[in-house]
Amino acid sequence: MSTIVALSTPRGRGAIGVIRLSGPSASSIVQSLTRYQHEFEPRKATLVQLHCGPGNTIIDEVLITYFKSPNSLTGEDLFEIACHGSPAVIRQVIDTSLSLGARLAGPGEFTLRALSNGKIDLAEAEAIRDLIDSQTEAAARQAARQLGGELSKALEPLKNSLLEVIVILESALEFVEDDLPAASQNEIEDTLKTVSKKLDHWTKSYAAGHLLHDGVKVAITGRPNVGKSSLFNKLVERDRAIVTDVPGTTRDTLTEAIDIGGIPVVLTDTAGLRTSVDDIETLGIARAEQAMSDADLILLVIDGSVPTTTDDEKLISDTANARRLLVVNKSDLTTFSPEAANGDTGLKVSAKTGEGIDALRCAILAAFDSKGVESGGLLITNARHHDLLARSKREVDAAIQLLGERRSEELILVPLHNGLRLLGEITGETTSEEILSRVFATFCIGK
Repeated sequence: MSTIVALSTPRGRGAIGVIRLSGPSASSIVQSLTRYQHEFEPRKATLVQLHCGPGNTIIDEVLITYFKSPNSLTGEDLFEIACHGSPAVIRQVIDTSLSLGARLAGPGEFTLRALSNGKIDLAEAEAIRDLIDSQTEAAARQAARQLGGELSKALEPLKNSLLEVIVILESALEFVEDDLPAASQNEIEDTLKTVSKKLDHWTKSYAAGHLLHDGVKVAITGRPNVGKSSLFNKLVERDRAIVTDVPGTTRDTLTEAIDIGGIPVVLTDTAGLRTSVDDIETLGIARAEQAMSDADLILLVIDGSVPTTTDDEKLISDTANARRLLVVNKSDLTTFSPEAANGDTGLKVSAKTGEGIDALRCAILAAFDSKGVESGGLLITNARHHDLLARSKREVDAAIQLLGERRSEELILVPLHNGLRLLGEITGETTSEEILSRVFATFCIGK
């Protein structure tokens, strides 16, 4: 096994940069870098000088923490070098480590070694990535729970139940010439139905879980000068977009990520939609239409202080089949008639006074299945996990059907083995190298 090295903190200039080394040569490389005359004490930070570059000159004074095998993240000897965050210093440390026999780590290779050495399972490894990528506190809490092994522990009883049924059927196939007695068949059927019900619960939790993980895209649209940018600023809680009384001020899309009830929401302010001969405004309108097409939810803003226009009516009609919220701005001055929107009274807000903004945030959440987020329970947030759980449930349901039809043990065992294998892919027990490569390709280098 080679020794790997990588920067674990973000690239660029900072107060501190942390460089990791893991593998059989990590100790000798660090000794060469520091010329430290003693052995590093495990799990204790040691202040030493770094010698790098021509003539092994002293370039920095650093803190080095040693994690001795097997009691480390990777299960190997692992060193963390905390130096000053100068890109020049970091580059010299890594280059010198490479010259001493290390190689650059691939994406997620430190975590992959932890998986290979039995320190974590695959579900916990993916939770590390999700924790790093989390955009809200709620998403971070879910990732932390999975990092703690909660999902793996929840799946363990299901795998054990399937295994027990498989053992009974395999034994019957091997040692019993007659069919299974009715009592045994009923007991097996009850066990499989319990497993199927639990798998269904986890599969359905993905509706809320993927909102935490992936977030939603919300586009604010409408004709010019209806208060789209003012509403955008009110939702992001700062003056992000330029607001004037001149129609067509917004010429391009403007995007900001916000947190609504724990859900990451990417909010996009768009140019006013109208017929224009201005080339720049026309480009902005085209981008607005693209943002509407890409959005998970459209906020169609109507100026409530004036009668509904034909342009408003056209936009209401054009977005009728989209997931949309009709937002009537300037609620303090509204003359909006719901007849123009087929009886949709819209959500009345005032971007000026803030009236109705909290209700609008709640309405955005209500447009999606986010109830599970508020429950505080463990959610399936990973698309790969959701797919495997759904496929496993289908296999278990197929076994239940075959059992009810009094089919032979050989036929019933096929979907049961498939279901158990699919659950094993979540935690990495039965995962192929190809799938592992795909998973860890999504990790950052140094993790």
